[in-house]
Amino acid sequence: MSWLHVERRDTPLILAFPHGGTDIPADLLPAFRSRWWAVRDADWHIRALYEGLADATLIWTDMSRSVIDCNRDPSGASLYPGQATTGLCPVETFDGDPLYHKGETPDVETRRAWFDPYHAALETEIARLRARHDRVVLYDCHSIRSHVSRLFEGELPELNIGTDGGATCDPALSEAVLAECAGRSHVLNGRFRGGWTTRHYGRPGQGVHAIQMEIAMRAYLREPAETPTEANWPPAYDPDFAAPLRAQLARVLDAARAFAES
Repeated sequence: MSWLHVERRDTPLILAFPHGGTDIPADLLPAFRSRWWAVRDADWHIRALYEGLADATLIWTDMSRSVIDCNRDPSGASLYPGQATTGLCPVETFDGDPLYHKGETPDVETRRAWFDPYHAALETEIARLRARHDRVVLYDCHSIRSHVSRLFEGELPELNIGTDGGATCDPALSEAVLAECAGRSHVLNGRFRGGWTTRHYGRPGQGVHAIQMEIAMRAYLREPAETPTEANWPPAYDPDFAAPLRAQLARVLDAARAFAES
């Protein structure tokens, strides 16, 4: 499967990237109103942001979240009841723009062909590392525009840690991560409390501790003040601009690994 990637390490830390892809199969593309809309809500440059920061197993998909969202409940149940969100096979953008031409709808069961292998890879790596370590940390990597009025009011904090209200990991892990977020606006279990990956795999009593980090893109990209257009979005990745956050994330990941190895 050329769209699914696993880089194995033997440390008790896994970094997962479910939303960094922008691939859309050629046979699905005609149904979309705009290819740009279909990739606009990607977690842009998220792997470049984390590249080389930790000795960890990496798992990522090249598939666009508009094709299949690997961080949603496969049953279709909302992660945030009563709040605007997107589903397993999104039909609209974060801003509410319809993704598909009239009369076109995604075939959810067919698109599970991309969801299931991604999670099979996660399960395999968790089991492999859990057999070697008493604790494993699954760190789910995300980013989002700083302003998305349909999803949240105002400006999102730069660093948003999600543990589903403390259910997905030991408090010592979230406290260690929070300590390394000092100096930037941050919140624990605010608007983003962790997606399906964090909630499904986080089993502290079984030695699997899951945590999600949702980063407001202004923390590492020159995010335009105006509404994104094809002319200004996505922003280019500038390593120098991202360097301060990368240094901080390196400390966050060191703290996560130290927790797992303690």
